[in-house]
Amino acid sequence: MSSLSSLPVLLKELRLGGFTKHWEALAQKSVDEQWLPQEYLAKLCEQEASARYYKRVLRMTRESKLPPAKSLSSFNYNDIKSIQQNQIDHLIHDVQWVHQADNILLFGPSGVGKTHLAAGLGYALIEKNIRVKFFTATALVQSLQKSRDELCLADALNRLDKYAVLILDDIGYVKKSEMETQVLFELIAHRYETGTMIVTSNHAFSEWDKIFDDNMMTVAAIDRLVHHATILELDAESYRKKESLKRKEKAMKTK
Repeated sequence: MSSLSSLPVLLKELRLGGFTKHWEALAQKSVDEQWLPQEYLAKLCEQEASARYYKRVLRMTRESKLPPAKSLSSFNYNDIKSIQQNQIDHLIHDVQWVHQADNILLFGPSGVGKTHLAAGLGYALIEKNIRVKFFTATALVQSLQKSRDELCLADALNRLDKYAVLILDDIGYVKKSEMETQVLFELIAHRYETGTMIVTSNHAFSEWDKIFDDNMMTVAAIDRLVHHATILELDAESYRKKESLKRKEKAMKTK
């Protein structure tokens, strides 16, 4: 029979960090409050599940490369009249769209919060145990182009499959060259109906011929992205412009 002194060693061997941290305090509380044995066990399991969840979220957040300080809680919906907070809350409450490999497309001029909203969705999805990876579109396309040059593009695309959601920020800044737009199209085609993409763009679909150098490719890329997609347009004045004006007004008042 195992002695009580061996319990910490056994818990470590079983990798039950939550148990290790809380078993003694909860044991004393269970005696004081006369818990049933199964109540004590349930409390320990709750602590273990909570600890594992916290570690998992931290790990998934680190690997996501999401920009810091871009949570939904800090997003200002008051300046975006075209989007209601309940729309975004619904997307987070019911994540079936991710399991169905649906996309979200965010359109709007520079500086209205597209990146912030996309990143905020990413953070919220991680809390739902969904793996997310954030890329600027330019950086990802250049990385895929390098993989293609090394004859391993298929492997690179397959490695991205471990992420249920890819966030592709500022797709409009991809250079309009045959090599880069080809790998971008291959990414879109590869993820079609198999993985979710959240894409931000300051170009409306009518201007996507500025991204792809071939009209047929433009039509095919748009068709695949919008087939199963939620399209959100952020119609607002640039917050960076507004902040600049505020600073100027403040500086004038202090003179």
